[in-house]
Amino acid sequence: MELNLSKPLVFFDLETTGVNIATDRIVEISILKVFPNGNKESKTWLVNPEVEIPEASTAIHGITNEKVVTEPTFKELAPKVFEMIADADLAGFNSNRFDIPLLAEELLRAGIDFDMEDKKAIDVQVIFHKKEQRTLSAGYKFYCGKDLDDAHSAEADTKATYEILKAQLKMYDDIENSVEALSEFSSHRERADFAGFILFNDNQEEIFSFGKYKGRTVEEVLKENPGYNSWIQNADFPLYTKKVLRQIKERMSASKETDMTDEEKLQALQQKFNLR
Repeated sequence: MELNLSKPLVFFDLETTGVNIATDRIVEISILKVFPNGNKESKTWLVNPEVEIPEASTAIHGITNEKVVTEPTFKELAPKVFEMIADADLAGFNSNRFDIPLLAEELLRAGIDFDMEDKKAIDVQVIFHKKEQRTLSAGYKFYCGKDLDDAHSAEADTKATYEILKAQLKMYDDIENSVEALSEFSSHRERADFAGFILFNDNQEEIFSFGKYKGRTVEEVLKENPGYNSWIQNADFPLYTKKVLRQIKERMSASKETDMTDEEKLQALQQKFNLR
């Protein structure tokens, strides 16, 4: 079954130095871009992570420090990667919880202001786990009747993920063949950030999912304790989480200014100049 697309859909997979979204780095990225007319464009890059690749990670994906030492850094590749994904929705295997968050960190670190505001995300693993509870290799065997050679090669995993999604659509009549429906079905609880530190409650308000303010709305916490934002901005949180928090704070400031009377705005402006 072919995909029902209204805009390009990018399947991608990352091989990395580890599993920490905030601190680990990409060592290989493979992209398969599928267009609404069925055309495809693919590209795979090895990446110099500029840090040592742990032996435990090399044992999984086979990429050594020596193999990538002369390859471009992600900062050098970032414009090419962003150009391929800029106009597309995204899809992957465990991509909602790992590949998209880590890619976002790398892009932001490279100075590219990436977000998912105009994008949908399809996580083929979530569809698989909701329906069958398996791994990528087992999923490839189950849906496509093939053995996954070169597992943990970014290119092989990317192509397998693409084939699995098409096979899932063929097998499950109750899953609509649209990016919107697939994105909704493959999502966990809705998140404001990729890493899940900020979620949405039933009223679509951002809430913290961790720490002493767990379950409380972000706006309520920032009003009560403005220094909490500063602590997060200076702590070891993902860059995208920090970006989302800044956007909420800016939204709060804009809303506060809108609610002010003309006299209050004049007084605030006078105070601002008196402080200089």
